[in-house]
Amino acid sequence: MLAKTFASAVQGVDARTITVEINTGGAVAGDKNFYHLVGLPDSAVREGFQRIEAAVGNSGFRMTRVKTTVNLAPADIRKEGSAYDLPIAIGFLAATKQLICEDLEDYLIMGELSLDGSLRPIRGALPIAIQARKEKFKGFILPKENAREAAIVNDLDVYGVETLREAADLLSGDQPQAPVFVETRDEFFERQNQYEVDFSDVRGQENIKRALEIAAAGGHNLILIGPPGAGKTMLARRLPTILPPLDLREALETTKIHSVAGKLAPNASLISTRPFRAPHHTISDVALVGGGSNPGPGEISLAHNGVLFLDELPEFKRSVLEVLRQPMEERRVTISRARISVDFPASFMLVASMNPCPCGYFNHPEKECACGAGVVKRYLNKISGPLLDRIDLHVEVTPVNFDQLAAVERPSETSKDISERVVEARTVQVERFKEHPALYANAQMPSRMVREICRIDQPGQILIKRAMEKLQLSARAYDRILKVARTIADLGGSEAIKIEHLAEAIHFRSLDREDWAG
Repeated sequence: MLAKTFASAVQGVDARTITVEINTGGAVAGDKNFYHLVGLPDSAVREGFQRIEAAVGNSGFRMTRVKTTVNLAPADIRKEGSAYDLPIAIGFLAATKQLICEDLEDYLIMGELSLDGSLRPIRGALPIAIQARKEKFKGFILPKENAREAAIVNDLDVYGVETLREAADLLSGDQPQAPVFVETRDEFFERQNQYEVDFSDVRGQENIKRALEIAAAGGHNLILIGPPGAGKTMLARRLPTILPPLDLREALETTKIHSVAGKLAPNASLISTRPFRAPHHTISDVALVGGGSNPGPGEISLAHNGVLFLDELPEFKRSVLEVLRQPMEERRVTISRARISVDFPASFMLVASMNPCPCGYFNHPEKECACGAGVVKRYLNKISGPLLDRIDLHVEVTPVNFDQLAAVERPSETSKDISERVVEARTVQVERFKEHPALYANAQMPSRMVREICRIDQPGQILIKRAMEKLQLSARAYDRILKVARTIADLGGSEAIKIEHLAEAIHFRSLDREDWAG
C-alpha cells in the first residue's frame, strides 16, 4: 500500500518541501531487512526507523514486519536531521491502514520522535511554515514547543502536538483541536525594547556614551580601548538598547535565522529586541561566519540587525578577523559547497574592545605600564589595517573615579532618552537615502557619495588638514571623519557639517594617530 506525506528541508534561511513516499507490502521470506530508506538521507534520518518502530509500538499501533520502502523526494537533495521521524511514522500508519485520513496530503508534518512516542522540538519551524503557506498547505503539524514560532505565519493552520498518538488522532478526526493562534503584532509591540540593561545604570563615562550614541545613530562600527575594569563590556552590552526598535520585517528576518540555528527558546514567537552576540576569542572562522556540510548560520548572521561584540580583539586569531572583512562590506555572507550555495544575511554593527597593551595599563592615569619598548605597537599590529579601516570610531575608555561611582544626586540618562535622539537622526538618513534602497545609514555610504553628501566649507577643510598634519592621522581617516561628522550633524539637527562636528569626529580617531602607541 502506498501513502504520501510532506515534510521540509531547510537550506540557508529558506525551506524546500520534501515529499515522503511510503510503500508497504511484499516481504520476501528470509529477508531480515524489512525497512529501506532512499533519497539521500544522512545517518540521523536512517537511524529514525529504530525510533519510529519503538514509538509506533508504544503509542498503541502495530509496527507490521512487512517490506517498507521510504523515498524522500527530490532525491538529489541531502536530507539531514531527525525531524523526518513524524512524517515517516504517519505515512507508515496510513500505508498500513492504521490511520484513515482523506486529506493527509494537505498537511505538512515535522517532528522528532522519542521511543515512547513523544515529540521533541525541531529547528527551522518558521521558514518551514512560511514555505508551507507559499505552497498553500492547509495545515502544519509539528511539536508543541515550536507551535507559537510557526503560528507567526498567518493564513496557515498550525497544530502543536505532544505525541505521535495525538498527531494521528488529529489527522483521523478522533480528537480534533483548534489551531494555535498568536496575536503577532500585539505581542511584538508589547515586548519591543524590553531589555534587562539600561544606560541609566552607567555612572560617568559621558564621552563613551556620546560615542555609542553617534555609532547607533549612523550605524558606525566602533572599537573601545581601555584598561581592565574600565567598563568596556558593560557599555557595549547596552548599545542595543539605544538602537532604533526592530520593525516587523527585521524581526521576521532575525527570527528566521535564530530558528534555523535552533537558538529560539521553547514556545517563543517573534524576536522583539535587537540581538547581541559576544563570541569567545577562541571561536573558529567557520563558527563565526557559518558553514558545515549543510551550511548553517554563524555568529555574524545571528547578530543580523543587531550587535556583534568582539571582546579582547587582539586575542582573536588573525584568520578569524580577516573573514569578517567581506561580510562587513556586503552585509551578507555566501557559503558555497559542492552541492549547494547559500546566502545568510549579516547586517550587523561591529563593536570591539581591547586593552591598550598586553599588561592593560598603557596611558592609564594612575598605574604604570609594564610593557617594554615596541610591545604596544606589536600588540596593536595584531589587528590588520583593512579591518581597522572598517571601524569608524576609536574611543579611549578611562576608569571611573570614586566620586562619579558614588554620585547619586545626578542620575544618568536612560536608554529611552538616548534612543529618541538616535531615531530622529535615523529618520533624517532614511529620507536622505530614499533613492538608494541598499543604504539606510551614514556608515554605509561609498566614497563617491561621501564627497556629495558630506561637503564641508573652507574653514572645515583647513581644520581637517591641520588635524591630519598635527595628529599624524592616516589617509584612511579622511572619509571616516566625514561620515561621523555627518552623523553628529544629524544628531544636532544641522543640515550643514560645522567645525564643531568635524572636531568631535576627529577626536574619535585615536588609533589613526601615528604616535598613539609610541
